[in-house]
Amino acid sequence: MTKEKAQARREHLQRMRAEQKRKERRTALLMWGTGGLVIVLLVGLVGFYLVRQARETSLDAVVSVKYDGGEHVWSKVAYKETPPVGGQHSNYWQQCDIYDKPIHSEHAVHSLEHGAVWITYRPDLPADQISKLKDVASSTGQQEYMLVSPFEGLPAPIVVSSWNHQLKLDNPADPRLGAFIKRYQNGADTPEPGATCGGPDAITTTADQAPLPPDPSAQTQTPMDTATPQPSQ
Repeated sequence: MTKEKAQARREHLQRMRAEQKRKERRTALLMWGTGGLVIVLLVGLVGFYLVRQARETSLDAVVSVKYDGGEHVWSKVAYKETPPVGGQHSNYWQQCDIYDKPIHSEHAVHSLEHGAVWITYRPDLPADQISKLKDVASSTGQQEYMLVSPFEGLPAPIVVSSWNHQLKLDNPADPRLGAFIKRYQNGADTPEPGATCGGPDAITTTADQAPLPPDPSAQTQTPMDTATPQPSQ
């Protein structure tokens, strides 16, 4: 009986150990399965976020044209795009800054030639949206290459332009605005990347404050004074 009891005890312990191992395996599988599910969910969420971000910041809607730089004129220019994105422009560039009134396009285009991004908006855009546009311009890493001004007759509430590139927007919260600035400010198509957008030669006035500068080489001809003939003595 003693041997039988000992044998029974050993078999019982073996069954207990086997059951314990099965429980441990089930626990391990459950933990690995749960961990794997969490990883899959995290990967899926990250992937979804990246895809959504790529879609929201896509610049596929950017309209691109081709203009060469260096075409300086003194006269007013009839531009094809509204607002212009390149072409002939004034010899003077606009001081990169935030303006509450329209500026001369001829000066702004010269700033684009130097690498600036020009945010234009309809004059009737709500004040809170105008404030957001100004915040965007002030928060970019290169504020010295940002122009902001109202513009009559825009094809969209907001239009952001660089040399040869333009994007129409409905809302300043559109993430494509920041993406456009990041890609095209002093971008690959800039004729004079890094050239100053300020300095003593920059125009700081708005269109209503001063006309386009005249050609300094043009001189007004004044007739010579002629002496009044004297009667003969």
